[in-house]
Amino acid sequence: MRKKRVLIIDDDSRNIFALVATLRAKSFDCISCLGAQEALTLLQTDEVVDAILIDMMMPDMDGYEAIPRIKMIDQRAQTPIFAVTAQAMVGDREKCLAAGATDYISKPIDVDRLLQLLARV
Repeated sequence: MRKKRVLIIDDDSRNIFALVATLRAKSFDCISCLGAQEALTLLQTDEVVDAILIDMMMPDMDGYEAIPRIKMIDQRAQTPIFAVTAQAMVGDREKCLAAGATDYISKPIDVDRLLQLLARV
């Protein structure tokens, strides 16, 4: 059986490193992009991606702009997208869901919660 493949989109390589280490230890396969534009280019290929973790606060294109663009790619319209944000403020979850995210997780990431989200993929 093939491992579930998670695309991590984050402009901070330390966050990517930590997430990849955590997810690989739990038998996920991971690929990453340091920006939304790079991710959009990758997602227009036949690359296997079962779920996407996207940082909502990135400099060039944030998650709020990127998520609707990802959803417009035909083969990615049904791919679960989990918004990751340090802004755990009232209304953030709703804002992420309104942008098209499947669900939302705040930083620092609760690994058990992340694994619960990915278990549904």
